[in-house]
Amino acid sequence: MNSSSKATAAQQTSCLKISHTDPDIYSAITHRLLFHFSRTRPETQIIVICVGTDRSTGDSLGPLVGTALSRFHSPLFHLYGTLEEPVHAVNLEETLSLINEKYNNPFVIGIDACLGHSTSVGCIQVVEGPLRPGAGVNKQLPPVGDIHLTGIVNVGGFMEYFVLQNTRLSLVMRLSDIIATSLYSALKQWNLHATSAATREL
Repeated sequence: MNSSSKATAAQQTSCLKISHTDPDIYSAITHRLLFHFSRTRPETQIIVICVGTDRSTGDSLGPLVGTALSRFHSPLFHLYGTLEEPVHAVNLEETLSLINEKYNNPFVIGIDACLGHSTSVGCIQVVEGPLRPGAGVNKQLPPVGDIHLTGIVNVGGFMEYFVLQNTRLSLVMRLSDIIATSLYSALKQWNLHATSAATREL
């Protein structure tokens, strides 16, 4: 494999971008997440940080995902950011400090809405590396996560605050359901795999 092929392969494994209308979207996101989980130790604690606020329709994606995940009452992950207790620009830094104090080298998953090209609206991305919350609206906020998932809720590049406020709730709800369902499925499968591996070692 030449250097350009290696670069392409690296890009393919570091980022998945898929439309919410794709019939294989749940499977694609779940398997990409499992790929990232496979690079962690089975005992690693997983933190999910859902960034955003319900005061803006477009920016409510993160809290909607968090609220959906909270209904599972699952011990498989630790959750920050719901409709009731959002993680946003005001308290993000404090939340990250709390997590760093409480957990020893956890695997952090950031979730947020973002804006993009018109052809990308309705896509979900799973990306290696940290989330850069606030970048689309020129806010300087700390990076979040070892990997991150974003839902492209509307078109970026002009009057971002106005665009976020005037985003279709139906699309945001659809994206949040896909992200929450796929993420929980991946977490369950990873836990089952880790448990089976530990049992075989005994």
